[in-house]
Amino acid sequence: MTTSPAAPVLRADAAERARTVASRTSAALCVRGLDAVSPLAHATTTTGTTYVLVPADGEVDAALAGHDDLTAVLMVSDRAPVPLRDPLRAQLWLSGWLTPVHAVARRAAVLAFAEIRPVGPLLDVGQGATLLRLDVAEVVLREGEHCTEVDPRAHAQARPDPLAAVEAQMLQHLDRDHREVLDLLRSRIPAGDLGPRDVVRPLGLDRFGFRLRIERPAGQRDLRVPFARPLTCPGQLQAATRQLICAARRA
Repeated sequence: MTTSPAAPVLRADAAERARTVASRTSAALCVRGLDAVSPLAHATTTTGTTYVLVPADGEVDAALAGHDDLTAVLMVSDRAPVPLRDPLRAQLWLSGWLTPVHAVARRAAVLAFAEIRPVGPLLDVGQGATLLRLDVAEVVLREGEHCTEVDPRAHAQARPDPLAAVEAQMLQHLDRDHREVLDLLRSRIPAGDLGPRDVVRPLGLDRFGFRLRIERPAGQRDLRVPFARPLTCPGQLQAATRQLICAARRA
């Protein structure tokens, strides 16, 4: 990665990055002996417990009949919220054992799930939907060509990036309505890093800054334009972006 010359590159640790990917909605559930399926929803709660919601009459639910648990992998994909040639930013593999949530613990589990992801199928738990707990034994984060193993306990204790919930809306707004801001962020890229046919697109946004992608005729490159200091909440984003814009104009 590269950055503006005014500030060092800053990045969350692997556990936080993994929890941020875990907060995305796109997922596939792989159970031994079955084809991969898309769960109704999934969520990792504030206490680090991972739940998966599947149809009550589906293959996964049927495979659990007569078993205490099933070996499974939940693969969560993190895709850029704006159109890119290659929108996949990261993938997370959570491997472990699926166990049905017993009726006595179901209400608390549904509430914890809803706190993170309040989806309609939660209302069907116990009837048309089955709530499963994934006891995670292995966490692997893939970003580009690089894979990182994350300690499951560190993953459970980490928190997603504080801007994760607003990132998609902000980047789509930037891409659609504020091309002039994107042009100013582009101006922070060293001139030698851009070719005449290169296209700069917004890739991501986190507490450390904006991520841009340079799409080239052959290949691509990702880089970061950092904030002056890491943010702690979405309420600080407007001022931090304004500071970046002012710095770009002065430069």
